[in-house]
Amino acid sequence: MALTTSLRKADVAAVATPLLIVAVPQGAMPPSLAALDAAAGGALARLYATRDFTGKKDQVASVYPAGPAARILLVGAGDAAGASVRTVRRAASVAGKRARLGGVKEAVYYLTPEARGAVPEADAAQATAEGLAYGAWHFDALKLPPEEVKPALERVEILAHGAAAEAGHTLGAAIGAAQVLTRGLQVLPGNTCTPSFLAAQAQELAARHKFDITVLDRAAIEREGMGALLAVGKGSAEDPRFIAIEYKGAAGAPIVLVGKGVTFDTGGISIKPAERMEDMKFDMSGAAAVLGAFEALGRLRPKAHVVGLIPSAENMLSGTAYKPGDVVRAMSGKHIEVINTDAEGRLLLADALHYAKRYDPACVLDIATLTGAVVIALGHTAAAVISADDALTEEVRRAGDRSGERVWPLPLWDEFREHIKSDIADVKNSGGRPAGSITAAWFLREFAEGYPWAHLDIAGTAYTQSEDAGSVKGPTGMGVRLFTEFVLARQG
Repeated sequence: MALTTSLRKADVAAVATPLLIVAVPQGAMPPSLAALDAAAGGALARLYATRDFTGKKDQVASVYPAGPAARILLVGAGDAAGASVRTVRRAASVAGKRARLGGVKEAVYYLTPEARGAVPEADAAQATAEGLAYGAWHFDALKLPPEEVKPALERVEILAHGAAAEAGHTLGAAIGAAQVLTRGLQVLPGNTCTPSFLAAQAQELAARHKFDITVLDRAAIEREGMGALLAVGKGSAEDPRFIAIEYKGAAGAPIVLVGKGVTFDTGGISIKPAERMEDMKFDMSGAAAVLGAFEALGRLRPKAHVVGLIPSAENMLSGTAYKPGDVVRAMSGKHIEVINTDAEGRLLLADALHYAKRYDPACVLDIATLTGAVVIALGHTAAAVISADDALTEEVRRAGDRSGERVWPLPLWDEFREHIKSDIADVKNSGGRPAGSITAAWFLREFAEGYPWAHLDIAGTAYTQSEDAGSVKGPTGMGVRLFTEFVLARQG
């Protein structure tokens, strides 16, 4: 059951709830908690006096007062001087996770003014709703229930009121729900989340929000001449799909979002190492991010025109699989020499980027778990944005900063084009290890013609191998918040 959040106007000292969560800054007990401490019989002051809790980032402490709230959970937001949308969202994520682990169905959340600092009320309400949903998310649908089943966290009331808070909460709740959808798709195993399954999920989403949608099966993909997409799917018993979904909230040229949808990637004939190959179920994270963005659009209904394109296939080994040395004809008519069958995502995207031309787009953003090289460049902290359009690059970077899904530009200089020149075809699909993320983007640029375009490489940020105070390990939903902020900033 997905978490529901709402706003409530109430005195924090008088709230009766199984769990009252309070976000506080680092340091002494904030003055705003004086009345709550009195209602709790001085329990908060006694906790602070021990110095066991100081409110540093991610620190938590519980007290069981003789007051209206059965339990109070303090969550540290860190140094008040550094208060930001990021710290507000982080505190809410920690709160959401701890509330879920605590086995309560409902809770109340209070962000102290000292922890909010100078963050505007609307931004704080948005970040709080996003963070609570993010922290509360987990996936256990494929596990047998334990003998003692904890109730799911169903509802959190946020103590805030006013028009600004309402507007911020509406946005944050929509984005939170969108990330839940995206992470729920990302986490599914490859034998469940196939190209046809992904297409069915897109159709359900379109029906629910009344979007236009077209799904191309193998025969239709062949008629369109999408030879690059077909090549990647040749080795699998699962047929590829091409999904086009459209939200018409305004007239004019659309923003086109393109998501890589490789539902499992063995590497093909250029097979990947066995270690951690199971994580290649996450190779459809770009596609999931696009669908998540459309969930947010459906809930928010902004004045914008947005198209989502998802080329989807499995990259498998068989007697029919494409091979290194093959030459395939893309939808654009360009011929691609296959150097490495594990450089498959760019082949799918090549056909999708050409397909995007028919919309005469205002701009095109593609998102993909494309290269391991981006992890070497930026680690797991930021995604790469690569484009020849400096203004669009900056626009994407600003959306990343606003959303907390940070991106950083890498150059797309002409010299890098040399790496993907082919001796026998128009282009080859791999330029080797040096500057691997950039040469992959240069390959995509060959097919992104006639419109402003930017590429997001999220291979280092789409999923995580570790669990922390605010989330479980696994899918992150990377791209949903960024895309939503990008579209909202452009709406008419």
